[in-house]
Amino acid sequence: MDENIRHLSLNDTFSFSCSKDLACFNSCCMALNQYLTPYDILCIKNHLQVSSDIFLKKYTTEHFGPESGLPVVTFKVDMNNQLKCPFLTSSGCGIYEARPTSCRMYPLARGVSRSRDTGDVTVHYALFNESHCTGGEQEKIWTIKEWLIDQELEVYNQINDMLLEIISLKNRLLPGMLDIKSKMAFSLACYNLDNFRKQIFEQDLLKNFNLDPDTLEIIRDDDTELLKFGFKWLKQILFNQKNEFEK
Repeated sequence: MDENIRHLSLNDTFSFSCSKDLACFNSCCMALNQYLTPYDILCIKNHLQVSSDIFLKKYTTEHFGPESGLPVVTFKVDMNNQLKCPFLTSSGCGIYEARPTSCRMYPLARGVSRSRDTGDVTVHYALFNESHCTGGEQEKIWTIKEWLIDQELEVYNQINDMLLEIISLKNRLLPGMLDIKSKMAFSLACYNLDNFRKQIFEQDLLKNFNLDPDTLEIIRDDDTELLKFGFKWLKQILFNQKNEFEK
């Protein structure tokens, strides 16, 4: 086991505090390979008050996961300045209120496993001890549970776990790369919510789906509900799980 990783349960404690007074301040925002979840993108683009299209084109790049074959979105980094985050400022994170999941979780990592036999989900936590970060040497003590509350991670984890279910289904039912149409559908529903909504309400994307008017009204205005709906839509069009719209 890596000596720089310590596995923890919800009530275990760890030390951590970050501030401008630390010599390492902002170092975690350099040499970046920042994966963004669909919910991260939703929160950041709404915080910036820009459309999904504009946010994705200006601040991100898309490639394909080597194992899942699914589209993956990461921040564009400053290639001429230590690969820094596009939102890093001299005073810290410029989008702190909408910072991504992994930034909120740090110095922890969260993993989810699902039993193939029972379907039960187990959540795992680990604490990273990285040489560039002195936050773990500070006196502030947390339990995992306290950290999750302080960093407002409940809704992030809930919605990110919905994405993990999609990934699990993809790996089990459709190993390898997706066809072009499926890739575009995944990117649309997960990352480009404004265009997804436009195609639903202006281009009749759901004409073959029997949706109740209440659902349509909710997803017309609520990005979070639209994203959750998008996960259900993907289950149906990618994996033929037609009962998703009955839940």
